[in-house]
Amino acid sequence: MSQELLAVLNQLERERGVAKEILHDALKTAIASAARKQYSLGENVEVEFDLETGEIRAKVVKEVVRIIQNPELEIDVEEARKDFPDIQVGEPYKTSLNTDGLGRIAAQMAKQVIIQRVREAERANIFKEFKSREGELITGSVSQVERGNIYIDIGRTEAILPRREQIFREVYKRGDRIRAYILEVREASKGPQIVASRTHPGLLIRLFELEVPEIYDEIVEIKCCVREPSGRSKVAVVSNDRDIDPVGACVGTRGSRVQAIVQELRGEKIDIIPWNEDIRTFAGNALSPAKIQHITLHESDGRMEVLVPDDQLSLAIGKGGQNVRLAAKLIGWKIDLKGESEYRRMVAEQAFAPDGGGKDEKADAPSGAAGESDLSKLEVVGEKMIQLLSENGFATINSIADASIDALCEVPGIGPKRAQLLIDAAVKFAGSPAEASPDGVTADEKAEL
Repeated sequence: MSQELLAVLNQLERERGVAKEILHDALKTAIASAARKQYSLGENVEVEFDLETGEIRAKVVKEVVRIIQNPELEIDVEEARKDFPDIQVGEPYKTSLNTDGLGRIAAQMAKQVIIQRVREAERANIFKEFKSREGELITGSVSQVERGNIYIDIGRTEAILPRREQIFREVYKRGDRIRAYILEVREASKGPQIVASRTHPGLLIRLFELEVPEIYDEIVEIKCCVREPSGRSKVAVVSNDRDIDPVGACVGTRGSRVQAIVQELRGEKIDIIPWNEDIRTFAGNALSPAKIQHITLHESDGRMEVLVPDDQLSLAIGKGGQNVRLAAKLIGWKIDLKGESEYRRMVAEQAFAPDGGGKDEKADAPSGAAGESDLSKLEVVGEKMIQLLSENGFATINSIADASIDALCEVPGIGPKRAQLLIDAAVKFAGSPAEASPDGVTADEKAEL
């Protein structure tokens, strides 16, 4: 029986990944609980377990005293000396218990204690393992979809992909394979909770590490990365080896490497740009594919004025202001885009100003303040919504008419239905879609494109 018990403990250790010492302690606690239940004893039960033979010895421990006050915990010195002649007052008196006589109820209690300890040890191991893997990728299968949350079976446990961390319009059903980024591992009452993400920029970085050996080997380094999930991403890379082109390494032969990532992200467009220490050069790269004429830095407020040819302005802005918005996030500066004709008009206004060329207030106006928003003409928006739209690059009716539902859904508080309602109202008012307008580009300026 003892050897069979050892075999069971060894099997639990292999299958559940629980340390043998934890199992031994659980067994001793379980036997002690069962003995107290069977023999109506207190906390003075001591259990020993032989790790080599598997033999279990249970004993009742009492203190030797001259006058007994608690019979359960104490024994008279004269009574104790009948078994141990040399025992003294204050020493422990131990008598063996027959563990073979433990009943069915006591055995069931022992089983529950062992199961509970094993479960606690498993939870601790899972938390420790996945806590150290925060920021890594996991691959699993969808076990269930409940209230918009996706639960992923990753072997020993489940990860949760909350709705807020899912890519817009991605749909998964039970059994589908899914890859996600471990965002956070936290302790909960039912065990460790692993929170995954498909929208975090870290997912894109890890995918590049998988597809591009030069990044995994640290020959090419990803300096920074920004995303608008399901829309567009920008990744800045630099090479630590002169002979290796960082952009070419990431793109791969005929775009094979980057296409594998695009496919994983359901068609998300990825701009791979060379990183540069010079902020002007880096900003020009970040605004690609548009060509830049000149950049003026205002370091005091972290802002730059970027001059672009008129035929490149809409390209620099991007659909719904997406390109300039991502570029600003990537470099960490505010970007004020100006077309060539707008710049010339500003210079002319300054030259012919009454004060002999005083500074035009409009030239220094922050992005989005070049002209008053005409969104108030739309009946479907209120003041708060106008402010939100303007802050996110949709300051004119034409910019909304030309925007996609996905782009408008990036604005806080706007869902697909409201986005469609805004687009329909803007198209109806404007008569036809217009070019996308970012912060700092007014409806009058748009007409010159």
